[in-house]
Formats: sequence, C-alpha cells, structure tokens
Amino acid sequence: MDLSQYTQYMVPIIIGFCMCVGYVIKNSLDFIPNKYIPLILLILGTVLNVMINKNFSPETFMAGAISGLASIGTHQTCKCLKNQKKS
Repeated sequence: MDLSQYTQYMVPIIIGFCMCVGYVIKNSLDFIPNKYIPLILLILGTVLNVMINKNFSPETFMAGAISGLASIGTHQTCKCLKNQKKS
C-alpha cells in the first residue's frame, strides 16, 4: 500500500501542535480515556486547518484530519525508536 499520496495533505505545524496536545492529554488529564485521544486530535487538526486556511473545503478537512492522526503515528514512531535505542 502506497501512502505517498497522503503526504500532500500533511501540515507540519498541525502535526507538531497535535503531538503536544496529545502528550498533555495522555500524561496530565487522567479523566480522558486514552481511546478518545485519536478522536480529539482528529477534530483538533481539522479545526486548526480550517482556522489557518480560513475556508472549509473537502481538501481542508482532509488535510486537518490526516495531520491530526499523523501526529499519533509520529509520536508512536519516536516512542519505538526511543525504546529500541535502550535495548
């Protein structure tokens, strides 16, 4: 499966911001279950991208949603690399 077609929708600033928000939710806000973090980041990424672009279109929605969810994948990749380095 080729994922390169989705890279055009990734917005680095949204990925970074969503990573920070996800980290805070995971480590500080115990009343939010971990299973809701991807949904929160998807919505946050979409809202941020609409605010940045000042319009709502399918491309804007898709870029925000993919960027919000890509922040989870980026966090997991960094976490795995950190654990691999310890071993």
